[in-house]
Amino acid sequence: MSLIRIEHLTKIYNGGKEKVHAVNAISLEVDQGEFAAVIGPSGSGKSTLLSILGGLNHPTEGKVIVDEIDVYTLRTEQLADFRREYIGFVFQSFQLIPYLTVLENVMLPLSVTSYSDAEQTEMALRMLDQVALTDKARRLTDELSGGEQERVAIARALVNEPPIILADEPTGNLDSMTAEGVMQLLQGLKGAGKTIVMVTHNPENVKFADRCIKLRDGAVVE
Repeated sequence: MSLIRIEHLTKIYNGGKEKVHAVNAISLEVDQGEFAAVIGPSGSGKSTLLSILGGLNHPTEGKVIVDEIDVYTLRTEQLADFRREYIGFVFQSFQLIPYLTVLENVMLPLSVTSYSDAEQTEMALRMLDQVALTDKARRLTDELSGGEQERVAIARALVNEPPIILADEPTGNLDSMTAEGVMQLLQGLKGAGKTIVMVTHNPENVKFADRCIKLRDGAVVE
């Protein structure tokens, strides 16, 4: 069953005299529990597509329908609620806050919820246990390796237990051995029922996905 449905999705940027079609009339579906990899050369529209899927970037035309919710018909506060309930983001740059501990970084998405402090701590520790970082909970993120920082970012993306994980080049800053471990972790999340859409330039990562979607010039070519 499709969890994500994209209909004639287009994103146009006005670049001075020229209009840039970052995403060009894409239609596709991603099933619940599917791991989809999006590949393509630089400038093909991969990251733009991911940001639109995550409710961060309004399309010029077309629809994004998630769990029968027409995402871009939502009001601003509803869109924020949608992202919190449905989407976990994992970025190449980790985007961790260096003056917060590992535990505090993972707890950040919970700060706008109604959970008590004790409940937030328990939820964050549970996620850190899933990524095998409970023993690093009280450390600052700068004290961790790149692979550990990425696992913190994944724990933060999961702490609200969203059904969808959007990963933008999740192994881009990692060595091959560490990257393999992160990809195995993502594959395990898929096995636990999460739906994953991953942008990657690394062909080694594609083998972990159920399906590969190739973009060129903002359009699906394969």
